[in-house]
Amino acid sequence: MTRIRTKVDLKRPGGRIDTKRVDATTEQDIARHKLEDDAEATLDAAKFARRVRERLGLTQVEFAERIDVSLDTIRNWEQGRRSPTGPARALLRVLNRVPKAALSALH
Repeated sequence: MTRIRTKVDLKRPGGRIDTKRVDATTEQDIARHKLEDDAEATLDAAKFARRVRERLGLTQVEFAERIDVSLDTIRNWEQGRRSPTGPARALLRVLNRVPKAALSALH
């Protein structure tokens, strides 16, 4: 394993880090930022799921039938209430990259 060491000069004028702001950040701020980041990631997953389905030219009902999941699951993904994980996320990536091959492999 190769180790890479870097040196950060926090006192350098014009640096990228606002040390006063970092020092003023509370645990509550960090928790709030985490929740905001999680919500944004969920929306991104929702947009991705919808984009894949629309790219295939399928309705939510057709898409659910083709990938063998419930209509409620598709709706939950696209509305950001749930995010596809594990095999579902992998399937969406395959459908996005090679849609014809993926669809033919499913049926």
